[in-house]
Amino acid sequence: MSALDHPGIRKVSAALAEAGHHDAANGIRVLADAVRTAAAAAEAVGVPVGAIANSLVFAAVRGDETTPLLVLTSGAHRADTATLAALAGVDRIERATPDFVRQHTGQVIGGVSPVGHPAPVRTFVDVALEQYDVVWAAAGHPHAVYPTTYAGLVELTGGTPAEVAR
Repeated sequence: MSALDHPGIRKVSAALAEAGHHDAANGIRVLADAVRTAAAAAEAVGVPVGAIANSLVFAAVRGDETTPLLVLTSGAHRADTATLAALAGVDRIERATPDFVRQHTGQVIGGVSPVGHPAPVRTFVDVALEQYDVVWAAAGHPHAVYPTTYAGLVELTGGTPAEVAR
């Protein structure tokens, strides 16, 4: 079985193709080692760390309700939870547990893709990614990434462009 046959990667590839992003689907790379950090991913594909679109899932809490929030942030900086809470209009943003992430994305931390989730997840896309012609995002597995663009991320996710770091 090829690494591209992994169920998580197949699901992301199918979601990309279904959305008409064939270059992204065909550009999926399976790397020799897991790339669980932006620095590792950048080194593996030979790009600046800022050109890595980290997929961060948070628990957005408003009163008694907790919903997932996906933040696609440039690997060059960290998302600010107070900024995210204000953008999302929630009481607070909490770190999501691995089970919460898997429940809402169907994927594991370190391999969460912007696409291929069981249901749409509210998404913010870091405007800092716009400065790169090509950005790389996780492809549903900690060893897999795919090339896309800032505009592609916004379109694919229905995400809201935002400044997510202070």
